[in-house]
Amino acid sequence: MERTLILFKPDCVQRRLVGRILARFEDKGLNVVAMKLMRITPELSKQHYAEHAAKGWYPTLEKFITGGPVVAAILEGLEAIRVVREMLGATNGLKAAPGTIRGDFSSSRQMNLVHASDGPEAAAREIALYFRSEEICGYEPTIATWLRASDES
Repeated sequence: MERTLILFKPDCVQRRLVGRILARFEDKGLNVVAMKLMRITPELSKQHYAEHAAKGWYPTLEKFITGGPVVAAILEGLEAIRVVREMLGATNGLKAAPGTIRGDFSSSRQMNLVHASDGPEAAAREIALYFRSEEICGYEPTIATWLRASDES
């Protein structure tokens, strides 16, 4: 099973979309193995977005991501990173296809509701930034046998 970090960004929390979007991930068969409501500090923002911290537009990103609470979560499932990113759609909500989360709920490049890790290395790094190992509760739901074939693990 693969794990990915998702952040329900401040715009998602303020618009009260966390439950609706989380339900879409659960409906897809992904497991929530960790979740918490928190504030991202400027220091954590710089760690999370280290590759962007020197860019001219970074201060606007930092102001946004630290401007309100976020819900951080770890999702687990087959090809979780790819599946989540495809469900989110294009980064810019105006360019995201209808049916994707951003296509249905976002009309902004920056206020695009949810962050998702873009690869296995990023997922491992980001999960470690937001969660201690004892906060992660892996499990096999009893419905799993009805979500995928036994040889799909």
